[in-house]
Amino acid sequence: MNKKERAAYIMDCLDKLYGVPAIPLQHRDPFTLLVAVVLSAQCTDARVNQVTPQLFKLADTAQAMAKCSVGQVDAIVRPCGLSPRKAQSIVALSKILVEKHDGNVPANFEDLEALPGVGHKTASVVMSQAFGVPAFPVDTHIHRLAARWKLSSGKSVVQTERDLKKIFPRERWNRLHLQMIYYGREYCPALRHDPERCPICKALKK
Repeated sequence: MNKKERAAYIMDCLDKLYGVPAIPLQHRDPFTLLVAVVLSAQCTDARVNQVTPQLFKLADTAQAMAKCSVGQVDAIVRPCGLSPRKAQSIVALSKILVEKHDGNVPANFEDLEALPGVGHKTASVVMSQAFGVPAFPVDTHIHRLAARWKLSSGKSVVQTERDLKKIFPRERWNRLHLQMIYYGREYCPALRHDPERCPICKALKK
């Protein structure tokens, strides 16, 4: 199969397996999603989902979070790892949202990426999952799959994102990035990967 045929096969397979997948991070609105994504750096979604109910009980708006101390937030989010930095970012970005955006999460990349603790990937997740703007956030699962499926050179996540956006239709980006994450976890892990038990890898070898 050439690259275009591989892409078509992959989309068909992922649609059959996952349809329209649920967003893995539990949230209620753009702000709680933003906080959850910040916490998810180098941490599993499952662990984040265990921590956020207590955190959002403390504060679930930018206005309320901006009034919290870093220590209060740190004590709750410690199980997520890198907690001092994440807590500091969450409190600081909340203050900026209140001061510059009336407490609302901005729906554009420039303002999102200007927030503490928010890089391009985090902004992409928020734009796609909170606002429905086509984006293709590349995490470790997607980066790995794109290389294994020969859709990208895999030299950097920036290059992988650029390559995937060229290959797949824009209207499919938001669904595909979630489907690929679920697929990577279930069938195509980094360690102990068995191509014979991985439907897409097995098919693409032919």
